[in-house]
Amino acid sequence: MWMEVNLRCFVLEYCFASSTTILKLRMPLVRAAAVMGSHGCCSVKDADITSETSISMFGSDATCTTQSSSVELEYELDSQSHDVVGYDSDKMKLKLQELEKVLLDDNAANDDNQSMEIEGGLSDTTCYALHHDSTMESSSSDSVLSIISTPRELSFTTPKSLLFECAAAIQNGYCHEASQMIDVLRQRVSIQGEPSDRIAAYMVEALVARMATSGRGIYKALKCKSPPSSDRLSAMQVLFEACPCFRFGFMAANGAILETCRYETRVHIIDFDINQGSQYYTLLQTLAETPGKRPHVRLTGVDDPESVQRSVGGLNIIGERLVQHAKDLQLSFEFHAVAAETALVSPSMLGCQPGEALVVNFAFQLHHLPDESVSTTNLRDQLLRMVKSLRPKLVTLVEQDVNTNTSPFLLRFAEAYNYYSAVFASLDATLGRDNQDRINVEKHCLARDIINVVACEGEERIERYEVAGKWKARMSMAGFNPRPISGNVYGEIQKLIKQYSDRYKVKQETGTLHFGWEDKMLILSSAWT
Repeated sequence: MWMEVNLRCFVLEYCFASSTTILKLRMPLVRAAAVMGSHGCCSVKDADITSETSISMFGSDATCTTQSSSVELEYELDSQSHDVVGYDSDKMKLKLQELEKVLLDDNAANDDNQSMEIEGGLSDTTCYALHHDSTMESSSSDSVLSIISTPRELSFTTPKSLLFECAAAIQNGYCHEASQMIDVLRQRVSIQGEPSDRIAAYMVEALVARMATSGRGIYKALKCKSPPSSDRLSAMQVLFEACPCFRFGFMAANGAILETCRYETRVHIIDFDINQGSQYYTLLQTLAETPGKRPHVRLTGVDDPESVQRSVGGLNIIGERLVQHAKDLQLSFEFHAVAAETALVSPSMLGCQPGEALVVNFAFQLHHLPDESVSTTNLRDQLLRMVKSLRPKLVTLVEQDVNTNTSPFLLRFAEAYNYYSAVFASLDATLGRDNQDRINVEKHCLARDIINVVACEGEERIERYEVAGKWKARMSMAGFNPRPISGNVYGEIQKLIKQYSDRYKVKQETGTLHFGWEDKMLILSSAWT
């Protein structure tokens, strides 16, 4: 199998012993193409060094590119005799004991500059399990060489480069080297300062969480310093209102709903994750300002009874506030609460009635449901088919525009870094560097998402975002047809978004609106019938 590896200059000397093979690596490295076979054979071809840092993984192919100078790779393999490489069993035993001591040290997980505290040390099988997982992920039984800097070089590596090297080391089971990088990163980055420092600080903790255990139970082993429920709710509210990409995602959905129901007398909106109902304060306000006769609106809000809403009164409190808001606006409005897990909702629980124009709103909800890549049950498509059976007049979809669902770990890590780097930078433009609201949003909302995306696998990874093309295919397979967001809505949003910063962007592609920061699209909003 050909595996192209773009290497940074370093020296690694380590011995791997077994009854049949001793492998010694001494690597002042260049970018090289290594041919690796099932018997551990390796040949090297020199290639050019690139200066831009990147990591990507596609199936069994891996690429790591880091700024480096050209040096040579020495690879020695002897499957016949331990004496050829000077094998010393006592020395090997000592190295393994030192490695175990480092991995089981809880103190490295605590840092005053970080907002997360990850409890629980590494199990004695973690390194093996992580390396085993990486082999499974690449669908290959071939060995993988991890590209790791020496301690002397770590201080000269940029935090971004070091983050990606650390992710690669963890993926390939080099836990000791990864721990060294984490120690350096924790000294160099914090949740204060530039967006690049802040994203690095949170992603370091996500890597620590991934190392803390492996496979099943990784998310359960992760314990964050949970803020009071009111703090988290306030942070979510700020995120949705202060970040234009989120705000205009809601606005586009509201615009599609209002245009669709313009001539209806009764409208029933079902929201499968109503959160605090923020989207509907704006919708009701806009409806009240619309000339002509206004319809009666019935809103059905679905939310998990064990969610954060419970501590502040649950759905009933949210409904009461919305009812009062509608009363102040002199609108005919009623609220129906469904306290149930989304996957357990049935048509009979939603109270649909004849003569209503039915609208279903999915705002930042569908990505939480596992799809066919997680379980044959495929709750994501199952819910869409159930909604289609209700024969809605309109379905609106608002989601993050990034793939953290099916991407293998290293590619997912890179996508998460690029995505949240743009989000962090965009928050600086609206909230400011020293704004406490910005700090709370990043600590209480975004950090949790980052850790889940990076640290968790299987059913425990619940933040499974998809790109616009995948959502289009999924909606089409469920029987929906796209309904383009109107030019009026698009034009109005274009005017408003310029009031924030010219670095915020909005574009329309095949009827879907995309909202982003500079050249990175962050949020998509679409409508379906």
